[in-house]
Amino acid sequence: MNIAILSTYFPRECGIASFSGDLRENLMLWGEDVSIFAISDKKGLYNYPQEVVFELEENNRDHYAIAAQFANNSDIDLVFVEHEYGIFGGDDGEYVLDFVENLEKPFILNTHTVLPEPDFHKRRILSKLGQKSTAVICMTRRSAELLNKVYNIPMQKIYMVHHGVPEFKEKPRDIIKRAYGIENRPLVVTFGFLGPGKGIELGIKAISYLKDKYPDIIYLVAGETHPNLKKKMGEAYRESLVELIQELGVDDNIKFINKYLSLEELGEVLYMADVYLTPYPHRHQAVSGTLSFAIGCGRAIVSTPYDYALEVLADGRGLIASNADSEELASLIDKILSDPQLKEQLEKNAGKLGKTMTWPQVGKKYVNIIKTILEPKVRSEVF
Repeated sequence: MNIAILSTYFPRECGIASFSGDLRENLMLWGEDVSIFAISDKKGLYNYPQEVVFELEENNRDHYAIAAQFANNSDIDLVFVEHEYGIFGGDDGEYVLDFVENLEKPFILNTHTVLPEPDFHKRRILSKLGQKSTAVICMTRRSAELLNKVYNIPMQKIYMVHHGVPEFKEKPRDIIKRAYGIENRPLVVTFGFLGPGKGIELGIKAISYLKDKYPDIIYLVAGETHPNLKKKMGEAYRESLVELIQELGVDDNIKFINKYLSLEELGEVLYMADVYLTPYPHRHQAVSGTLSFAIGCGRAIVSTPYDYALEVLADGRGLIASNADSEELASLIDKILSDPQLKEQLEKNAGKLGKTMTWPQVGKKYVNIIKTILEPKVRSEVF
């Protein structure tokens, strides 16, 4: 089949772009032909690879209808619309509706954010997308329930597929630590784009509570400031974190890797972690690609209680605080660092789920969904 994906795309630095690159690669692994309709924050800014057949300026409303006509006049059989409110133009990304209203080919809606209590406008956008789509994919059971109950999307249209995880090459923790110059030091890791709402300040405060018991502890925060935030505010958020570090006297315990990590570098950072910390302060985070990667690597995980974490870390796959509270996070980190047996069990439990989330397996599930929706009589339940 000829499939197109409407999304941000590499070399634009964006979590959805990374996801779409992985999705394309793994659909092709199973024999599909996949092209990209890339959403750009400025036309001509990116040197896109050859699979990008159409470039949309996100704030140019006309481009959405033109892109749909391009798809209609091509040999494309099916379109994936990767939905995140922030990547499309218009209020709450409403311009994406122009694309689907002009599209004559079937499309699958892939939801990256499913809010439990959306305002009227956000709810209207996602409801319309869901109603017009041939199928809707989400990444948790909770999201599936919300899509049905809040956004009025029929349950028979909804499929649950885990967020894909790269097949990282496992390396011994001690050897990687030695290479990074932190041998024999307890290591807590968080990675991803930085910005308000990521909760890094909670992690820093948690380390300040642990410093007396673990003087050599390191909290490694890997990743650059989100490009969109950097355009608006520069490095103000990162600078506020540095001020907090100095105020708490943990200068020797916090390290930043201020760049976009390659998959190889990311694998190293994850595999050398004694504890992976996911400190989002907001409860309604539907999906976290960073947490899914940590599960894929079989890490001992400590998390704040948000929707995605509560679902994927259930049944002993991680430790979850009752609130977004730095002191409680510190207590849970201490629990793991002081109990090698618990750490090993958490790693084993997370890794067991992680093995089912690798991209080749996830890609196969997407292919099965495509076959199912084009042959409705053979629909199989995915969740």
